[in-house]
Amino acid sequence: MVPAGETSRKQHWDGVYREKPLETVGWYQPVPAISLELISQLGLSQSAPLIDVGGGDSYLADHLLRKGFTDITVLDISGTSLKRAQARLGSQAERIHWVASDILDFEPQRPYALWHDRAAFHFLTDPAQARAYLDRARRGIRPGGYFIVGTFSENGPSTCSGLPVQRYSISALQDTASPGFELLRGFNTVHKTPSGGVQEYTFGVFVHRG
Repeated sequence: MVPAGETSRKQHWDGVYREKPLETVGWYQPVPAISLELISQLGLSQSAPLIDVGGGDSYLADHLLRKGFTDITVLDISGTSLKRAQARLGSQAERIHWVASDILDFEPQRPYALWHDRAAFHFLTDPAQARAYLDRARRGIRPGGYFIVGTFSENGPSTCSGLPVQRYSISALQDTASPGFELLRGFNTVHKTPSGGVQEYTFGVFVHRG
């Protein structure tokens, strides 16, 4: 059954993170190479404010810290996932802003230079939810800032962790993100899961035109 409402979604994802070690989940990446490469190509200053939406206990924040970034926010609906990441990082966790929130309830308090999402957007299968998400992204990204989003492609899986997902081609992602976001680069890539399967993703790199 698809969880309905914020409380059910939170319970669902807290349960996933309680029951499954990070190394066994389908989205696991010890080195999120594609995201790191896309971020490096933007030429952001190390003090630029970055947010990873749906970041959970992924390793992206760890690698950004190692690259010298000093203003990192990780948002996830699951407080359990954030606690796992904090435990892994130890004292380094104090250098990151942690936000436990459903993205549809998140109200950005400041503009970010980069909004990154490889985990959350494709779970918004209701077009109204996708529009609400993008409204928050437009408010949360400064003009000239960047929006990197990775979703399941039209050839990707139709479900993830027991939930349906919305799949996107590059053109569909571009259409959905407009107006306000200009596509700089779109491409498909294949992610290999810990179990040996493959999942095709669509990535889009957008600039916020304000």
